[in-house]
Amino acid sequence: MDITGLVCALLHDTVEDTDITLDDIQNMFGKRERVIIDGLTKISGFDNYENSTDQAENFRKMLLTLSDDVRVILIKLADRLHNMRTLDHMARQKQLKIASETQFMYAPLAHRLGLYNIKTELEDLSLKFKDPDTYNDIVSRLQKTQAVRNRFISAFTLPIRRALDASELKYEIRSRTKSISSIYNKIIFKGVPFEEIYDVFAIRIILDTELPNEKSDCWRVYSMVTDHYQPNPDRLRDWISIPKSSGYESLHITVMSPTGKWVEVQIRSKRMDDIAEKGYAAHWKYKGSDGSESPESRLDSWLGQIRDVLENPDINTMDFIDSFKLSLASEEIFVFTPKGDLKTLPVGSTALDFAFHIHTQVGNHCIGAKVNHKLVPLSYKIRSGDQVEVLTSTKQRPKEEWLKIVVTASARHKIRDKLREDKRIICVEGKEMLQRKLAGLKVEFRSRNVEELVRHFDLPHAQELYFRIAKGVIDLTRLKGFEIKNGQLKFPTTKPAHDEISSPETEKKTGQIVTETVLIGDEQQQLDYTLAACCNPIPGDEVFGFTTVSEGIKIHRANCPNAEELLSKYAYRVIKARWKHAGGVEFEVGLKFSGIDDVGIVQAITNIISTDMNVNMRAISFEAVDGIFRGRMVVLVRDTKHLSSLIQHLRDVEGVLTVERIESEFA
Repeated sequence: MDITGLVCALLHDTVEDTDITLDDIQNMFGKRERVIIDGLTKISGFDNYENSTDQAENFRKMLLTLSDDVRVILIKLADRLHNMRTLDHMARQKQLKIASETQFMYAPLAHRLGLYNIKTELEDLSLKFKDPDTYNDIVSRLQKTQAVRNRFISAFTLPIRRALDASELKYEIRSRTKSISSIYNKIIFKGVPFEEIYDVFAIRIILDTELPNEKSDCWRVYSMVTDHYQPNPDRLRDWISIPKSSGYESLHITVMSPTGKWVEVQIRSKRMDDIAEKGYAAHWKYKGSDGSESPESRLDSWLGQIRDVLENPDINTMDFIDSFKLSLASEEIFVFTPKGDLKTLPVGSTALDFAFHIHTQVGNHCIGAKVNHKLVPLSYKIRSGDQVEVLTSTKQRPKEEWLKIVVTASARHKIRDKLREDKRIICVEGKEMLQRKLAGLKVEFRSRNVEELVRHFDLPHAQELYFRIAKGVIDLTRLKGFEIKNGQLKFPTTKPAHDEISSPETEKKTGQIVTETVLIGDEQQQLDYTLAACCNPIPGDEVFGFTTVSEGIKIHRANCPNAEELLSKYAYRVIKARWKHAGGVEFEVGLKFSGIDDVGIVQAITNIISTDMNVNMRAISFEAVDGIFRGRMVVLVRDTKHLSSLIQHLRDVEGVLTVERIESEFA
């Protein structure tokens, strides 16, 4: 941080929390300081957002300044990290909201800027507050296995150290334990038990070498490591030849240890390690007083794309949040143009994404592509190493369904822009058609008449009326049957206005926003609610209520797959919920299990459930392939303690390897 950065860090809350104004800041410190502090000052001036629009607008304002000066986000991320470190003192509902918001937006942003240490701590702290039991369990397991890991690392690195000493290379060897959140993701999303996660730790070899020799020295070390240990060719990651767009450079290999465990080895120079630890931000060239700058080109290119999205006045605030989230995709692929130019895109990008990445007009007129000289459709997902040629036609125009094909924020933004432009042209045609029709009926074309038509046809605004007229959805011959007085249209009965899209304002009018706590299982409960099917909460689960637009209050588990998005984007709809004594009521829970297929295994499992535990089953299915069986079932349990006891009994059955609760309903 330079002096400007430190000044802004110290003053970041002053405009928000004191009587000092932005003009005062500019007079005392300078124009650049004013710009940065303005980017850090919330529009609403307080942290309890009334609705998702306030939240998105504040984030948008901050990011507009980010695209001009990266110090804004450095200070904001440091502020968020401090908030997360002190979250213990906040109310539980506030903890869930802030942790979800951090996981949803701030951690991916830190990762995209290469701030890996901050990103890791933000993710770990988010998990700590969202799912404390799992977090503490992983921490405990890591502590118990620490001594064993240290002995293993010492033995594993010994032959590598000897080879490096003989080569006279200056080096340092460190070990890095995988972050708690990364371990959690493997356990939850990949179904890998803790004991089977092979990359709980990684060996890092850091070379003290000159810039021109970095690449060759790293490959020399690669050769030394693979002389002693057999590498896995599918796990080689060469980010030295092609660095990530966040600036990350390193050579990753996975080798087999003498004990039969896979071990990840990372090889990099001191300069690469500095960027890996602190990100491009550590080497950012801030704009000087003369306006000159020399930013890292690939990161600056990404910021340029974000600026294009942010500065679009027509973009809906929630569309903006979704677009920005898409742009934070961390995994990348590298593809080539027909002339051999290298292009970087997020994993999952389609041929249409590639076309828009080349140029807006190429994307607008794209009809297909050739990948490795073979014809493919627009929706074809390209892979690293592909050579892509875009096919175009001047007759082609973007279509609404293209939004379902593309995955990059910039392509989605360009398609929406073109669709809006086309719609504006159609609206002009529709407006002219309405003017001619009203003139024929001797009705004046004025705002009162247009508003009357908008209300009658249940439309949100006049532009939609013109669009539907041009498309033939609204038949103008229907206007003949209505009364005309003094050039004014009069309808026999005016339909009520179109149902408003749910917003804080409409919800306040209808009383839909609720500040009470939902007591689940309380017969005297005044609030109607249903249990969400996406996570099937049961007594004992930590839960929250979410006010939906049409289905009332839904009760979700705090670690529901959808919780992160609901709590971060629609926090104003979230209400407190807690369990009251359920009074013997049983709840459906899904379980999945696997193990070694053997005679009697199914009977042993069903006996545990029905006879030993006296649990009712709603559904059950088994399948066996090559000696391994997998099964699913839905059982009725009273609460989380009852469920934990059942899972433990099932795990004790000989041949059963895994038993896990599944989020969604049995399918």
